[in-house]
Amino acid sequence: MSAVPLFRCGNFAAVELEQRDIPGLQRFYEQNPAYFALVMGAPPAPDEAARDFAQLPPDGWPFTRKWMIGFRARDGMLVACADVLQDLFAPGIWHVGFFAVGERLHGTGVGAALYAHLEAWMRTQGARWLRLGVVRGNVRAEGFWTKVGYIDVIERRDYEIGLLRHTLRVMVKPLAGETLEAYRALVPRDAATPATEAAAP
Repeated sequence: MSAVPLFRCGNFAAVELEQRDIPGLQRFYEQNPAYFALVMGAPPAPDEAARDFAQLPPDGWPFTRKWMIGFRARDGMLVACADVLQDLFAPGIWHVGFFAVGERLHGTGVGAALYAHLEAWMRTQGARWLRLGVVRGNVRAEGFWTKVGYIDVIERRDYEIGLLRHTLRVMVKPLAGETLEAYRALVPRDAATPATEAAAP
């Protein structure tokens, strides 16, 4: 288990996950399969966590660092996780590739609290824009990200995830008072909607 927390949120500690944490992350996935069924059309694969650790942006997409973050309760159990890319496309743009909270905690407010602390930490690390992709029809996620201040910037249709194809809402949140036009100047990829998008969001 990672010893030094990145930050704390009440009874939970956020730590950077390491290779040795892959089995624990895999157990978390398997104990919380609803996201995978809805978005990927199948339960998590036996090597899902290992693949998430290894997955990087496509060639030609600049970034500084990938963070795999786990949120642990006092007993050490993993209750949530996040996959974050630092400085994707341009300095100050952080991409939240994945943020999942254990299903037993849904509706308790814990997810919102953990995310608020994650966002505050990213801000201290230099984040000026936050970016993510959410599947249209994933009502819980769409409502959550809208509630915490994300706005739509582009839509990608026929987007393949696992066994399914979706319409993907790419959303951003400004942290430094910049305009959406300023963001689009930094990320031309998000300035116009392609008819079909097969690469990462």
